[in-house]
Amino acid sequence: MIVFQGKLESFDFNHWSFHVPVPESISKDIVENYNRRVLVKINDQGPWHMALMKAKTYWYILINQEIRKTQSLEVGDLLSISLEKDASEYGHELPEEFQVLMDQDEEGYKYFKSLTPGKQRSLVYIVTKVKNPESRMKKSLAIMHHLRLAKGKLDFKQLNEMIKHYNNL
Repeated sequence: MIVFQGKLESFDFNHWSFHVPVPESISKDIVENYNRRVLVKINDQGPWHMALMKAKTYWYILINQEIRKTQSLEVGDLLSISLEKDASEYGHELPEEFQVLMDQDEEGYKYFKSLTPGKQRSLVYIVTKVKNPESRMKKSLAIMHHLRLAKGKLDFKQLNEMIKHYNNL
């Protein structure tokens, strides 16, 4: 684990603006074979699954609104940042409900594994962000159903419709 002090900053040009610059020496130690996924603790809170991002002149981690609110963070705050490589397969912990379905649905699992790592991570996140186990199961069922129907061609608009359908069951 690498610990450093960083300041919450804001870019002037887009809505993904809140970030903490990461020293080049630290980034070099963490980025390996294009894998930029990290577990981040801020002021000993977390960890959160994130990615190191590269601007033209420096590396940084994005700090989303939820983290800023729960941690009462403001631009200019000096933060204690802990980084370690994220060894999880999907960049998030795989919810048990989704794992059970992948174990039972060979065709859906095959389509899921054929997706890019970023799309896999997005689908896992869709399930992970839900706190209620019943809702996680419904989202998992909708995702696997969508992947089978679409023969592995992920269409988020259709997927959202499928999720709505399963939520109403």
